Amino acid sequence: MKTFYLLLSAGFLMVSHAKAQQSKTDTVFFDDFNTGSLDRSKWNVEVTGNTVNDEQQAYVDTTATLYMLKGDQAEGAVNGALVLKALYQPGYTSKQQKKYDFISGRINTRAKMEFTYGTASARMKMTSGAGLWPAFWALGNGNWPDCGEIDVMETVGDSSWVSHALHGPHYFGNTPLAYRAFLQTGTDVTQWHIYSVDWSPASLVFKIDGKVTYTVTKSMVEKYGRWAFDNKKFIILNFALGGGYPGGYNKIKQPYYGISASTVNKIKAGQAKVFVDWVLVTRNRGQ
Repeated sequence: MKTFYLLLSAGFLMVSHAKAQQSKTDTVFFDDFNTGSLDRSKWNVEVTGNTVNDEQQAYVDTTATLYMLKGDQAEGAVNGALVLKALYQPGYTSKQQKKYDFISGRINTRAKMEFTYGTASARMKMTSGAGLWPAFWALGNGNWPDCGEIDVMETVGDSSWVSHALHGPHYFGNTPLAYRAFLQTGTDVTQWHIYSVDWSPASLVFKIDGKVTYTVTKSMVEKYGRWAFDNKKFIILNFALGGGYPGGYNKIKQPYYGISASTVNKIKAGQAKVFVDWVLVTRNRGQ
């Protein structure tokens, strides 16, 4: 069964890669991380200012936490992979003079690639462990949550499931518009999967490996507040540690809020990584 799911993921990879390369009129953005370093004409590297959600990491701009791999080291990524890596670095001090014990990476496409409607996809795999909180998401410009947030994939360390969610005015934080999607038996988040959302003026349809896992319509959203998904969004990839979402799920308070001792050991051993094979954004036909 494991072989079947790996082949399935590989098949979706080839389809999306072909779509990106052959249907240029449909492709808004594509990066398969096949260069020696992050393409900064496409991505901004974020550096921690004010930490949110009680997260335990500082985001830094360094090849220690953001780097590329090729060949066998890319662990199944065809042309290369981006790695977001969490590191234990006690006493790290931000420009705001706040101290952290962990550093990690976060990138976005703000002002470099922003889109309204279409499909956003990423092929990813990641380490599991209580409190590891990687995410692939899209955010609008302006004040949050009014700007609208689309969480295509989040995991807080349980390898069996990921979550999809929407945040906007009057439906944010512990939003009612969220869904826990369990991966198929025999596979988990440590293996390659394609996480995507199909965004139209009337709905958002979330998928894993091409299979629909959660659908939210405009009428569903408007039961809670204004539809905040008719404006441009930019893509974000980040690797958070601990904080409100993991802590709310796993109830861990020590040694760090939301992070277990075994996960801290994984970080110290250099094993906490997120691999991204590619990111693709395509426009809806006719738009």
